[in-house]
Amino acid sequence: MDTQKLADLLYPNAKPIEYWLEKYPKRNLKRGAEVTRLAPSPTGYLHTGHAYSALINKLTAKKSDGVFYLRLEDTDQKRLIDNAGDIAYNMLVSYDLTPDEGYRGDELPQIGEYGDYIQSKRLNIYQSFAKYLVEKGKAFPCFCKKSEGLEDVEERRQKQLEETGAIEEHDPCRTLSYEEIEEKINNGEEFALKLKSCGNPEKTIKVVDLIKGEREIRENAKDIVLMKSNGIPPYAFAHAVDDSLMGTTIVVRGEEWYPSLSAHLELFKALGFKPPKYAHTPVICKLDENGNKRKLSKRKDPEADVRYFIEEGYPKIAVIEYLLNLLNSDFEIWRTNNPKLSYKEFPFSIEKIGSNNPMFDFIKLADISKNYISHLSADEVYAMLTEWARRYDVEFFKTLTENQDYSKAVLNIDRETPKPRKDIAKWNEVKNYFDYMFYGIKNYELDGVDKKKVKEVINAYKDVYNEEDDKETWFARIKELAPKLGYATDNKAYKQNPENYKGNIADLCMYIRIALTGRKNSPDIYSIAQILGAREVNRRFENML
Repeated sequence: MDTQKLADLLYPNAKPIEYWLEKYPKRNLKRGAEVTRLAPSPTGYLHTGHAYSALINKLTAKKSDGVFYLRLEDTDQKRLIDNAGDIAYNMLVSYDLTPDEGYRGDELPQIGEYGDYIQSKRLNIYQSFAKYLVEKGKAFPCFCKKSEGLEDVEERRQKQLEETGAIEEHDPCRTLSYEEIEEKINNGEEFALKLKSCGNPEKTIKVVDLIKGEREIRENAKDIVLMKSNGIPPYAFAHAVDDSLMGTTIVVRGEEWYPSLSAHLELFKALGFKPPKYAHTPVICKLDENGNKRKLSKRKDPEADVRYFIEEGYPKIAVIEYLLNLLNSDFEIWRTNNPKLSYKEFPFSIEKIGSNNPMFDFIKLADISKNYISHLSADEVYAMLTEWARRYDVEFFKTLTENQDYSKAVLNIDRETPKPRKDIAKWNEVKNYFDYMFYGIKNYELDGVDKKKVKEVINAYKDVYNEEDDKETWFARIKELAPKLGYATDNKAYKQNPENYKGNIADLCMYIRIALTGRKNSPDIYSIAQILGAREVNRRFENML
């Protein structure tokens, strides 16, 4: 068959590929610089798995002085959701994963010389390379309708595996003559373009995955679709063309794409392009209600949407550090040894990513977030908290901003010390954590507490309380008061003869704490009393009595 004639019949207006190769020359980067990309489908919110991949891409590009860019893979037109691209870009920016190049939302101009970075606007490029493959006899039109159901396909593939040990899917339209093809097109029949696979399913090829290492996989023997009947390419063809023209050196994608690798490699070879390096990442999972491991689900799990963490009030850097902890197991040790350095200083490596699917763990996320927040200054906490409250808790935002100095003093309790408290994991906890400082005491925690003892202590302590005392003098007054009320100041003595005392000095302090906060446990009560002021402290003592 005259393949040039066939190519002109199928794609009469397509430009020669030389036009695009000249328009998109090889990037002028230093040796070893990596070009990475995130290419989400705008079919909803930005998945946590995409943030996970974006972190890999961003750190890898930065480490090598390369480029990280954003491309929208919107070829699945039926599943598109309005503004999904904007959401994806804005979330990347919000989490400090801003791409160096590419799509920047619908309102901002794209950056970079390798666009358009939206696949649906690159159809003329795909047509050129589709025509090229037809010219080379490596692709053919298929007019078949979808006649097989899922059960039919599975039965046929199982039979092939039993008989030959491999699956070979060659399309019957391979053998159509030019005249038959021309007649079908003249009759208005739609066609898909397919790769004429040359693979032998009985042979294997060696591949090196940056995460999985060296592996052997079977050659592709399936005539995969290159252009659908609507003229839009599926992922495989668009991926091969775009990543080649845009100079992508590493493709980071989920391990669910690993079975397609042989087909993609054959496609790169057919196009005459060097394939990128691949890193097939493990998928973030969680346990379902039956204790079974499953992928993080868009439909079932709110934490699959990166906006969830913002709404809950997790600091964005804490979320990033949690994901980094999933990616490189030595990050936790590094963070312990470098508590004040930015996570960007961590020597991240794709090769250190484990092959097991990590489990999403809210307890671990909370621990990382508590540690991060504990090292912030009161000014930093105030800024982040009010930014969150402005959007998600207007009442609390108003309370915080009515008296900034008071609010910052509250937030500074047990902060900026050698061993700061690690009680707050997210901003939506602060209101309840410090509600007694902002809204007074609504309920007292008195379960298991003798209220008569509380009143006895407060009645005596209110007479010796002095707002002017420094912390040392304040505690000295409590120690002086304790034996007068029957409380041991020596814990060793109390443990040896508890029957001789009403309690120890810790119990006495707890009673003061209850009167001031309504709680058995709280941050430093001296600091609380100093911030509340003598008038409010005495009022709370009177309320307890």
